Amino acid sequence: MPQKEKKAGKSRPKAWEGVIRMPVAGRSPKPRTSGLTMVIDKNVGLRQLDDLLEIASDYIDVIKLTFGTSAFYDKTLLRKKNQKITERGIEVMPGGTFLEVAVWQGVVDEYLDRAKKLGFSAIEVSDGTIDIGLRTRSDVIKRSIDRGFKVITEVGKKDPHDVLPISLTHRLIRKDVENGAFKVIIEAREAGRGVGIFDQEGRTRVDEMENIIAGVPDPSVLIWEAPLKNQQQDLILRFGPNVNLGNIPPEEILALEALRQGVRGDTLKKAYLDSRK
Repeated sequence: MPQKEKKAGKSRPKAWEGVIRMPVAGRSPKPRTSGLTMVIDKNVGLRQLDDLLEIASDYIDVIKLTFGTSAFYDKTLLRKKNQKITERGIEVMPGGTFLEVAVWQGVVDEYLDRAKKLGFSAIEVSDGTIDIGLRTRSDVIKRSIDRGFKVITEVGKKDPHDVLPISLTHRLIRKDVENGAFKVIIEAREAGRGVGIFDQEGRTRVDEMENIIAGVPDPSVLIWEAPLKNQQQDLILRFGPNVNLGNIPPEEILALEALRQGVRGDTLKKAYLDSRK
């Protein structure tokens, strides 16, 4: 099928369908509200994007043009890129750091209007670098929703020395959802080391993870930034194949999907052992 004919929600038969049954069952199909994969895009060009969408669009739910990288695109090119993404049933949004600049400079309305004209379908609302009051945060979420954007917020600071109290983390998650946020990201940056639920070596701090979910009635509202394979594995083994994961590098999308569905060693081993009980 030519690439232009593939529309959102239409998945072509898979190469091994009818021969191999996925060892881990229950993976949510698109369009989905759980089991989201959010891809971090630092500088993916149109030709690379075409290849990425052709191979992996069934497994991508959100693409984030991270930080303020979208500021350096030609307008026409960025509109074309965003159109290619949204035509595949994938949300696309600029990074939350860029939104923080807009808040700081007092141009939120202009930022949202331009994001709409450029073809973004979602907005990330965060305060990972600058301080944004709860009232302003709530207002930005509501103004984004009023303009038709899907809002994904982020909780946590990028500086590892600036750790939010767990009570504030819980409060922000709760208020963001009440204000209409679709999902709430747990900050871990693009490196996945020394921030959030990960230590300096990128290992999962299970106690931190459990502390977060202890105050969240529905953990499926969370997107865990988890750029490293061991982190993805830990979260999948803890929450199952439909855990929401973010900051996934473009080249790791199918590898992550293999982890989710049990055709990669670590999750295959668990599926195999479980089947023998």
